[in-house]
Amino acid sequence: MTLLFVAALFALGAFVGVLSGLFGIGGGLLIVPFLTGLGFGVLPATATSLVGVIFSSMSGSIRNWQAGELDWRRSFGLAIGGIPAAQLGAVAGAHFSTSGLAFSFAALQAASIYLIGLRQRLADGDSSDEGDRADAPTLLLNGPSIAIGAIAGGLAGLFGVGGGVVMVPLQMLILKTPIKDAVRVSLGAIVAIGLSGLARHALLGNVLWIPGLCMGAGGIIGAQLGARLLPYLAQPVVSGLFRVLLAVVAAVMIVEGWIALPSG
Repeated sequence: MTLLFVAALFALGAFVGVLSGLFGIGGGLLIVPFLTGLGFGVLPATATSLVGVIFSSMSGSIRNWQAGELDWRRSFGLAIGGIPAAQLGAVAGAHFSTSGLAFSFAALQAASIYLIGLRQRLADGDSSDEGDRADAPTLLLNGPSIAIGAIAGGLAGLFGVGGGVVMVPLQMLILKTPIKDAVRVSLGAIVAIGLSGLARHALLGNVLWIPGLCMGAGGIIGAQLGARLLPYLAQPVVSGLFRVLLAVVAAVMIVEGWIALPSG
């Protein structure tokens, strides 16, 4: 790899890390389209993205924990369902075509935009910043948290994302969790879920370690910044920016899928 390529991967990791800290996502939803745009196959891109995902989510979660804004028990409640599901998702990814993965990824983003919008319409009082920690439900080993984690884990292994793109809106919709609290809990769960998916992809030989570590190094720095910015943004602003981000990525993946369709 050239020095310019390494710098680009580091910058991508840093940018994704900021978004990771702000929105509770691993960042794979941006890394995967970027790597496929550079000519990486979708499967190696999804596998390699998990390296950056893990570094970013770990960095942001450590900062949230040090600030007293993260309850690891609640993140564990999501991760316990996501860890085995990430293994299954990684295996299933090998049986999807490039276009099938890309279009499915875009559909995932569209579904998440809808879920967030639905949650905002159902919750009248969740836009208040005050008390979002007190109003959040305790997530340990109850059924809904495990189910949410399992859905996120399967998608993490399949698409190379951390699963936050699903865990954040589902926590908001099903568990009545304010978005800032959902972001922090999701980011903590992504550490374990991402490690599970990465382990399976590593065994299958899908991971490109040098590009992944370059992105991870940038992600460590970016996630610290994003986690520090989150408390200063109003919850409706975070929610709105999150939906815009998903819409942009969905559009990119639709284009990628269309290009990958067999001609004729």
